[in-house]
Amino acid sequence: MNIYAIIATIGIILYAIPVILLIWERKSSRVRKTEIFTVVSILLMAGMIVYLWISFGRPPMRTMGETRLWYSFFLPVVGWVTYRRWKFKWFLGYSLIMGIVFLIINLLNPEIFIKHLPPALQSPWFVPHVIVYILGYSLLAASALIAIRQLFFKTDQLNAEAVDLADNLVYSGFALITFGLLFGALWAKEAWGNYWSWDPKETWALITWLVYVVYIHYRYQSKGSKNNEKAMWLLIIAFGVMLMAWMGMKFIPAAQGSIHSYS
Repeated sequence: MNIYAIIATIGIILYAIPVILLIWERKSSRVRKTEIFTVVSILLMAGMIVYLWISFGRPPMRTMGETRLWYSFFLPVVGWVTYRRWKFKWFLGYSLIMGIVFLIINLLNPEIFIKHLPPALQSPWFVPHVIVYILGYSLLAASALIAIRQLFFKTDQLNAEAVDLADNLVYSGFALITFGLLFGALWAKEAWGNYWSWDPKETWALITWLVYVVYIHYRYQSKGSKNNEKAMWLLIIAFGVMLMAWMGMKFIPAAQGSIHSYS
């Protein structure tokens, strides 16, 4: 069993404990246990990522399996922070389950990792560019979870507090992917001499950014409206575009030689 499979197995067990507690909790003491196990699980996952970083001698951000590890870490973090602020237990549960899903994918599809980074990735911009994008995408994915729940798992009127939470997640995630675009441009200038080359990954990252601009402007224009259904559908569409920017590149022939391809 390789190191990815070991970490995935441990992570699934760690995240499953607070999920089970959330499902079965009936008393306040169990809520406290859920909080403790969630924090411990997140810290242990962070420790495993740090271990990979040290043992590989490079940031574990090169392969798709490595990026999934970061998402499995950041999504529960987002769930925990928002739970502490808005007290949506269901959202914490969804975030933990999504972390488990990413780890299961890693367990079923162990990646062949590259020991050393190619020269183009040995840049001081590599870590901040990837980190802000992963955290930004995690926040935007969390907003999509809210939209899906609001549209498909609610029988009554959309929950205004949940919609506000989705907005805040989008604002934070949008700020981060904006920094991601800027860091990527500075990195490209240093590595290849141009700020922008219309690489397929760059193009879809820009399209993702523009779709969330549309969402933010729509929410601003419809401020005070009680009908938030269109906004939730727009969030789901934006999430689909984001998935294309993240994972869809392997389906585009022109992107096969891109430095942004995970291998």
